[in-house]
Amino acid sequence: MFAVLKTGGKQYKVQSGDVLRIEKLAADAGETVQFNDVLMVGGDNTVIGAPFVDGAAVQAEVLDLIKDEKKITFVKRRRKHSSQRTRGHRQQLTVVRITDILTAGADATGVKAALGARSVAAPATASAASAAAAPAGADDLKKLSGVGPALEKKLLEAGITTFAQIAAWTEADIAEMDEKLSFKGRIQREGWVEQAKELAN
Repeated sequence: MFAVLKTGGKQYKVQSGDVLRIEKLAADAGETVQFNDVLMVGGDNTVIGAPFVDGAAVQAEVLDLIKDEKKITFVKRRRKHSSQRTRGHRQQLTVVRITDILTAGADATGVKAALGARSVAAPATASAASAAAAPAGADDLKKLSGVGPALEKKLLEAGITTFAQIAAWTEADIAEMDEKLSFKGRIQREGWVEQAKELAN
């Protein structure tokens, strides 16, 4: 039995026991992963997906995380530009051994899905950033004039999370925050206290 799977933008025809070098996966050596994007399953009964075969999957064991050989690219522009550049690149790869080809019941196996490292990293970073930027019960401080994501982060780190806190600032508080967070007079210049009083109501 064989299967044609898709991962990292490429297609691979595999059988049980095959060892593949594929685009880096979000998995460590020794883990078992499952490729759910199966385009075709062949053998006694050949099944072709549209585009994928329902319920089919390919399971594999992660053997190692490696780097491919360095690829050298030489770029030379046309005459009169005198520009030459040499660049090197080593692609990160994951070495896997195919352990099993499933023709049905892939959803019920409970094996970790084989996802690319980039597709996992991006959402995790975004969720961490949103958690840091918006603690429970916090107001949207970006409604204040001149406050963007960077200044909002500074305020949140200083424990300022609501408009009511800013509305209650005294002259001494404003001077302290100006010095502490290097706002350089922005609080009074932008009129944050007056804006916060209106937004707090």
